[in-house]
Amino acid sequence: MTLTTYFLYLAAVALLILTPGPTMLMCMTTSLNHGARKAMTSAAGSVSAVLGVMLLSALGLGALLAASETAFTVAKVVGATYLIYLGIKTFRSDAAVLRSDEGMTEIPRRSFFLRGFLVGASNPKAVLFFAAFFPQFLNPAAPFVPQFAILALTFMAFELSVLNACALGVSRLAPLLRSSRAVRWFNRVSGGLFALMGGLLLLTRRQA
Repeated sequence: MTLTTYFLYLAAVALLILTPGPTMLMCMTTSLNHGARKAMTSAAGSVSAVLGVMLLSALGLGALLAASETAFTVAKVVGATYLIYLGIKTFRSDAAVLRSDEGMTEIPRRSFFLRGFLVGASNPKAVLFFAAFFPQFLNPAAPFVPQFAILALTFMAFELSVLNACALGVSRLAPLLRSSRAVRWFNRVSGGLFALMGGLLLLTRRQA
């Protein structure tokens, strides 16, 4: 992999990650309702899921989903169902009282990690994307593992940085939203967007 190829990869990754999606929305919602630390835990869960998706793509699951309509449909329905469930749960959630992290109702950190992991892994299109995306930047004449490690670590570091920045940014804005009504409306809009993304995922088709 040449340096030019790597810079092209960085540009493609930046465009992909900076485009708003379920993971970024989840971090923003979690940061507003539970604080930046919990949101960063969710971000770590999402990035862990991304690593899993990249490994599955490398192991050939992407080829399986591309070849099997049934496998793709099952994965799609499971992912969409979770996003819709998360949307309903967020929409119906009570407005959080905006306080410091220490003053908030304690919820196990692993719950936020799991939420982030499930959101990050909810889209079967991601497996197909990485299966098609990574080969564009790999040199077939060079060893696969070192190249894969560089691409994967770069993607994870970039995404984790962006998600953490979103979590911290929203936590700075949280004190401006003192009224529970404002937070309630934020939760309703976020919940609606989660459900919409789940619905759109149900409508996606695998490419022939």
